[in-house]
Amino acid sequence: MPVLGRIGLARQPLRGHTRLIASRGRPCLSCHFASCPVRFSRSYASASGPREHLIYQPSLLRRTAKAVVTGAVFLSIGFAMAAAPAVPALNGLLSPPTNEETLGMFTPQYEDEGEIDDFIRHHPLTIEMRSRPGYSESRPHLKLPPSFRNHNLTGGTLMGSGKVTVPPVVFTEEAGRSLVSISYLGNELCGHPGIVHGGLLATLLDEGLARCCFAALPHSVGMTAKLIIHYRNPTPAGSYVVLRATTTKVEGRKAWVEGHIETLVGKGETPVVLADATALFVSPRQAALMTNIYPTR
Repeated sequence: MPVLGRIGLARQPLRGHTRLIASRGRPCLSCHFASCPVRFSRSYASASGPREHLIYQPSLLRRTAKAVVTGAVFLSIGFAMAAAPAVPALNGLLSPPTNEETLGMFTPQYEDEGEIDDFIRHHPLTIEMRSRPGYSESRPHLKLPPSFRNHNLTGGTLMGSGKVTVPPVVFTEEAGRSLVSISYLGNELCGHPGIVHGGLLATLLDEGLARCCFAALPHSVGMTAKLIIHYRNPTPAGSYVVLRATTTKVEGRKAWVEGHIETLVGKGETPVVLADATALFVSPRQAALMTNIYPTR
């Protein structure tokens, strides 16, 4: 068997592999040959054999689930940001202020509003109505949340300086028997110069007569089925008016109401009737759902 002379094997690590290097050859002795050259050789081998470079790739199911969860998170965040402004309005509808609370919710923005508001709150008629048993005082338009009020005709569009300058003060009798409302009609509500538009009086009568009978109807909601108006005298712009209404008959979901608008006068003076009306209101079958949208009490 041949015998190798000093052949050194050096082991050096190279990036995870074992590097085998043969040292420079020296003469080798054997019983048959006097000498033999040793050729240089170099080889590389892995300590554990060839290794493939594997890249981990999640399954289709896992990637789909991750995309769905990520989308749901961002959708929830977007919905929360979009719904945030509606939260106060929703709370206002579900928990509207009481009649007494509405009386302190109006803050005059201009001097004329303060003067008109003070005149109404301290007028002899207002003081008299407060002393009558069975009546409750309120400013019903202020029960609507501001975001809803801005899109309401009588509570937002027609409300403000020069128009229905301050929220009307309303006295309602229990069980929906009668109503008295005091308002101020400004100079920006005219049809003919200096004369309040007849359509505004019709709107006030429609809303006032309906509010009168709400408590007598199922779920306190009523829709106008018939409204007949007679105009008696021109209504001067920039004047105080009183709306009086009385429920005359109630049958199931129907209520008949009559009323009129007159000038606001002092003690001993006779008011002038400006317009009168009769109306029929019907409580819709879906009234139970509407009570959470329109506070009527």
